[in-house]
Amino acid sequence: MRRLLKNARIVSPLNKLDLIGDILIEEGQIMEIGKGLSCDDCELLDLTRMIIFPGLIDMHVHFREPGREEAEDIRSGAKAAAKGGFVAVGMMPNTQPPVDDPLRVRFVVERGKDSKVYVFPVGAFTKGREGKELTEMALMAAEGAVAFSDDGSPVGDPLILRRGLEYLLSLDLPYIDHAEDLRLSQGGVANESYFTAKLGLRGIPWVSEASIVARDLLISEFTGAKIHIQHVSCKSTLNIIKNAKARGVRVTAEATPHHLLLDETFLSNYNTNFKMNPPLRTREDRDALVEGLRSGIIDVIASDHAPHTKDDKEVEFDAAPFGVIGLETTVPLIWDKLVSKKKISIKRFVELLSINPANILNLKGFGKIEKGLPANLTVINPKKEIKIETEKFASKSKNTPFEGWKLKGAPVLTFVEGEIVFKAL
Repeated sequence: MRRLLKNARIVSPLNKLDLIGDILIEEGQIMEIGKGLSCDDCELLDLTRMIIFPGLIDMHVHFREPGREEAEDIRSGAKAAAKGGFVAVGMMPNTQPPVDDPLRVRFVVERGKDSKVYVFPVGAFTKGREGKELTEMALMAAEGAVAFSDDGSPVGDPLILRRGLEYLLSLDLPYIDHAEDLRLSQGGVANESYFTAKLGLRGIPWVSEASIVARDLLISEFTGAKIHIQHVSCKSTLNIIKNAKARGVRVTAEATPHHLLLDETFLSNYNTNFKMNPPLRTREDRDALVEGLRSGIIDVIASDHAPHTKDDKEVEFDAAPFGVIGLETTVPLIWDKLVSKKKISIKRFVELLSINPANILNLKGFGKIEKGLPANLTVINPKKEIKIETEKFASKSKNTPFEGWKLKGAPVLTFVEGEIVFKAL
C-alpha cells in the first residue's frame, strides 16, 4: 500500500523539521518528505490544518495479561493505545503471575505481535516482584525486555537494588523505579494533609516518595547505572531529581496527566476513580510538576494506564484499588490544558511523548520523521473538539477521573509501519 499524506504541518524536532508539506509512505517506510509531492496509484489523505508527529510512545502502561484479562488484555490495551495516538507502549510486569522470567517475556512479545501497536515488555527486577532475589535480566533482555522494574512495589533492600543496578549497568538498560517507602505509606489512601484529614481519609505523606527517590538516586550515582523515576507527584521529589541531574546522575523522570492536572481537592466526593498511587497531592505540587515539564526536570509524560473493572472500583474508597486509565485521554488532555495554553511548547510535547521515551528505552527508529525510517506517525487535529465518554473507550475498563471533560485537540490517525491502526478523520 502506497499512501501520500498531503498538506500537513510536519514536526520532528530531532532533525529540525517543521514545515507544511507531504509524506510519501511505501511498504511501511517513509519514502519522501517535502512539498508538492505526487504519486500515481496512491491512497491520498488530505491533512490540511493537521499536525504529523513522530509516533507517540507511552512507556508506562498495565495491560493485566496474564491473570486479570477481564480488566484489560494485551490486544484491548493495544487498541486503546492506537486510539490514543500511541504507536508503542512499555508494558509493566506486575501481572499475575509477574513477567519475571524469559518465557514470560517471550509470551508478551508474541502476544504483542498480534496487536495494533508495538508492545515492549518491561521485565520484573526481582523474582515475584518480592524484592528478595534478582531476576535473570540478561536472558530476559535477550527475549525482548527493554527495561526492568518492580512497578507497583518498591525494592526495599538497598543491597538488592545496588546489585541489580550493577547488573543492568552491564546491559546498559534502565531501572524503572516505583519509589515508595511502604513503612511510611502503609494503610494510606490519599495525600496526607489537613484537607484529606477532614475527609476522614488515611494519609500517604510526600516523604514516602521523596525519601526513596533520594536513596535510590544515591545508589544509582554510586553504581553509574540508569534510573527512571516513575509518576513523580510532589515538589520535594522534583528538587531531589534536579540536584541529582546537576551532579551527573543518569536519572530521568516522568509525570502523569492526572498528577499534572488534578489535585487532592478532587477527592471531596469520594469518587474512587480519583484514587491512585502515588495519590493526588496539593495544588502547589501540581503546579511544580508543570514547571518541571518546562524546566526539563521531568523528561516524560506517561499515562500509568491502570485498568480496573467496574466492580473493583465501585466499593468504598478505602477498599478500592489504586489506579486510573489514561491511554485514550492523555493526548487531548495535554494538548488542551498544556500545549494550547502555552504552558509547554509543541517541541516540548514531542520530546515528552516521543523523543525521550524512545531514548530512555533504547528504541531505534523512533522519535523522528525521516526518509528511510518506518512510518510510525501520530496525526493530531489541534481544533477537533471531543468529550471524554467512557462508553466509547476501546479499553475494557472505564476508570478515568476525566469523564465528561470537553477538550480541543485529539489524535485522528495513528500509523504503525505505514498501516493505519486508528482513523477518526
